[in-house]
Amino acid sequence: MTHDPAAAARQEAPQQTFGTANIAPLERPSATTRFFMGIVAAAERLNLRCSKVGNPPVYDNATFPWAAEIEREWPLIRRELEQVLLRQSELPSFHDISTDVQTISKDSAWKTFFLAGYGLSSQENIRRCPETWRIVQKIPGLKTAMFSIFEPGKHLPPHRGPYNGVLRLHLGLIVPEQSDRLAIRVDKQVCHWHEGRALIFDDAYEHEAWNHTDKTRVVLFVDFVKPLGFPARLANWLLLNMAVFTPFIREGLDNHKAWEKKFYAEAEALRNRKD
Repeated sequence: MTHDPAAAARQEAPQQTFGTANIAPLERPSATTRFFMGIVAAAERLNLRCSKVGNPPVYDNATFPWAAEIEREWPLIRRELEQVLLRQSELPSFHDISTDVQTISKDSAWKTFFLAGYGLSSQENIRRCPETWRIVQKIPGLKTAMFSIFEPGKHLPPHRGPYNGVLRLHLGLIVPEQSDRLAIRVDKQVCHWHEGRALIFDDAYEHEAWNHTDKTRVVLFVDFVKPLGFPARLANWLLLNMAVFTPFIREGLDNHKAWEKKFYAEAEALRNRKD
């Protein structure tokens, strides 16, 4: 019996599945939807073959030299976050903005403060966090940027992201303790957030996150384009730039605009009463 080292390595390597775990499939997808889903699946296979940074579930930060620059300036981001959290109870739940998230989160314990995503942005929120916005511009291929707020007791069940053409960064901003009560699992690797430290991972692997402490955890949540070689780089660019026209993104934008209008109108009314 011969030993095949390559085959053994393939069996031991982390596996990405094509499809989104814990996201309910469409009951009767249209022909257009089936066609688009087929393109995405083909692009995901191409991305795995053409990655310039490999395909691990969790990356060594040294793979991305700009990560150290983001970490150095984290106190400025934390300072702006503290002002945002003065109205923490009024921030939107993640599923209120992105309704497809309702398959994994339906309570109010996962909140967000959105800055930008897939070519769309919140100018009001950016005006309140100018340093954060300046700092995230250092991230090549920035696609989304927001604060992700896990309140006490929050647990996101195992799931995977919709597409492997982007990677995710969590920058720890408020991390109440270092223990297994507060962690994220990516594939088989359990990771812990640290204040001022970046955690970079591929959310196309199954992952889950939890905050079983009695305090709030907050990270800067960023998606950025995965470094790819040709032709995957071109296909990825096309897909990511088409995303802004999809119903999920458009609906999320409309939901955020409605929340933003109410949030800042209430803030203006409060200022006027004080005057």
